[in-house]
Amino acid sequence: MRTPIFKVMKAGLQTTIQDLGRYGFREFGVSPSGAMDPYSLQMGNLLVGNDLGEAGLEVPLIGPVLMALHDVSIAICGGNLSPKINEQEIPHWKSIVIKKGQILSFGELKEGTRAYISIAGGIDVPFVLNSKSTYLTGKFGGLKGRALKDGDILFGNPYTRRNRFLHTKFIPKYTNPLTVRVIVGSHNGKFTSVGLETFLTEEYTISPQSNRMGYQLTGPKLEHSSTADIISDAIPLGGIQVPASGQPIILMAEHQTTGGYSRIGTVISADIPRLAQAQPGTKVRFKEIALQTAQDLLIDSKRRLNYLYRLSR
Repeated sequence: MRTPIFKVMKAGLQTTIQDLGRYGFREFGVSPSGAMDPYSLQMGNLLVGNDLGEAGLEVPLIGPVLMALHDVSIAICGGNLSPKINEQEIPHWKSIVIKKGQILSFGELKEGTRAYISIAGGIDVPFVLNSKSTYLTGKFGGLKGRALKDGDILFGNPYTRRNRFLHTKFIPKYTNPLTVRVIVGSHNGKFTSVGLETFLTEEYTISPQSNRMGYQLTGPKLEHSSTADIISDAIPLGGIQVPASGQPIILMAEHQTTGGYSRIGTVISADIPRLAQAQPGTKVRFKEIALQTAQDLLIDSKRRLNYLYRLSR
């Protein structure tokens, strides 16, 4: 039964409802969107007993203040924004029961960038193109296509369950500097040998102008062999565009579906969650790996999640 579970007392910086994204609509210009850090969202869902792809709240940098309208189990994974219930700090990467009338709030950002609040029974919002994810640019999905506002009411199908926690080996460490693995290409001919060498040997910094669409990086200029432009083609998650400025842009969850800037590489899917937790100012280096290695790493991560999910049922 649809039940009110939280009232938004303060909305935070840009709290949105996100699941694992909407796929199959790129040809119509619709971004997949979804959680920037899908690993943390799925781990939270596992801890509270949801399906791995259930929608939760993505909380970047400054968290919301939520009043519980019903007893419900929650888990907070990903970035550590010092979560509290009634001003008492609560553990990370563990399910916990919040009781009706209690207040969930956040404080100092200690690690990472984005926390994910998974709620037992999920969040009851309409599916739009097979997903509950908020697509901010398109202004649809989630709660009326926007970030949460003060006074919003969140609905769900709440329940409580015994507390669960993760072994520390499943909890990622968010580091600065950060090395992310890449597949080099697909426009190698658009860059000089010096430009390609610079990409794989120099350090870049994530700019404060970064957002859900993309991470703008600053650092040594990547040298093109001629113009930076290409005939527009499809863009993958993690694609690294290099406009005429020579400063790379890593395309993230809400990236556009096509683009006309040359791409020097693509961040592998297995490293997207760690990249999503990198704060502005984080130093980033790129390491080239083989396509087969990238595929093996992705398969291994999916197998691990599915194994843990089966154990939790």
